[in-house]
Amino acid sequence: MRSVDEQLARVLAAAVRPAPVRVAISEAGGLRCAEEVVAPRALPGFDQAAVDGYAVRSVDLVGATDDDPAVLPVVGEIPAGSRQPHRLQPGQAVQVATGAPLPTLADAVVPLAFTDEGNAKLAVHRVVPSAGWVRRIGEDVQPGDVVVRRDAVIDAVQVGLLAAAGRDKVLVYPRPRVSVLSVGDELVEPGRTPGPGQVADASAHALSAAAREAGAETARAAVVGGEPRAAAAAIADRLPFSDVLVVCGAAGGRTAAEIQAALASLGSLDATRVAMHPGSCQGFGRLGPDGVPTFLFPNHPATALLLFEVLVRPLLRTALGLPVHRRTMTAQLLSPVTSVPGRRGHLWGRLLREQSTGEYLAQPLVTSGGQLLSSLTEANALIVLPEHVTEAGLDERVSVTFLPAPR
Repeated sequence: MRSVDEQLARVLAAAVRPAPVRVAISEAGGLRCAEEVVAPRALPGFDQAAVDGYAVRSVDLVGATDDDPAVLPVVGEIPAGSRQPHRLQPGQAVQVATGAPLPTLADAVVPLAFTDEGNAKLAVHRVVPSAGWVRRIGEDVQPGDVVVRRDAVIDAVQVGLLAAAGRDKVLVYPRPRVSVLSVGDELVEPGRTPGPGQVADASAHALSAAAREAGAETARAAVVGGEPRAAAAAIADRLPFSDVLVVCGAAGGRTAAEIQAALASLGSLDATRVAMHPGSCQGFGRLGPDGVPTFLFPNHPATALLLFEVLVRPLLRTALGLPVHRRTMTAQLLSPVTSVPGRRGHLWGRLLREQSTGEYLAQPLVTSGGQLLSSLTEANALIVLPEHVTEAGLDERVSVTFLPAPR
């Protein structure tokens, strides 16, 4: 039986970053930049007003106070976007809007609040320093500055910098394409009434959503029957369109073993049991000419989601170049729990915090490995028990992996 760490190492070794593509900057958020973007020009490209007010020479305001304001004639107005050249003479003021270019010789802007807002003649009640309320040319970015570095994860600020630098497209590593299939004669599509012995396909829908949450682009194929050759053909059809493939219902039992045998011609698959509970029965390998990482999971939604969290999410995050591991901490159990000897136990739980002490508390949503999908709705953590621990009692401290939102 292989350890969880050994299985995860095999999975991460198969991670491949998709080839870069050029996308619109509006679609680049959350993706890793595949080029170094250099500013071709200064930002701002000219001296501009930072507030609505009046462009002046700061020297003309020396000594201005409420009792003895500086009085200047207003000789014009410059709106934002103006292309007309203006020249300010000593002792004059020009009304300017935020973002408007400053007239020649002006070195400061007086905010409206510092004036009487005169139209023909302006009284200024405060001294304004040189460069006051002015965005200087190149103050933000100089020509040749790197505005987005290669391998940086593009966020809202960097999208703004790309736009300001004149870029409408950027080279990025795209989201991995994840295909999720379900195989089994007992499955029907949601929306159809299950017949005797049938259930709605929940696992594939849940895993598709989990893949999107991890940053992937997802595609879910229809339910595939359990006949091994037909199932293998459906899996083969998805390989050219997938960077990662997850097959639910192809681990555990005779039918799953027959499907695995039918897939042997497509590549290497390993169905060695993994020392974890639940989910020890699983498979992993690389199929097709491109060696697509392929997971074989049981068709139990709660177990499939757990296996996704432990194995598939780290693979996707590695491919995206994003942090792989979630935050972990220790917490005090609010209920006793049990696990299977020799296997790493994973139990969905609710992480709480004692307000008076700041102590983290872990409330198991179940007390052993058997878990219902409905029990996950309030989960925001995974309680992890080491392989040598078979039970942990009330108030014992355990390792907890924090999940960012209730499920």
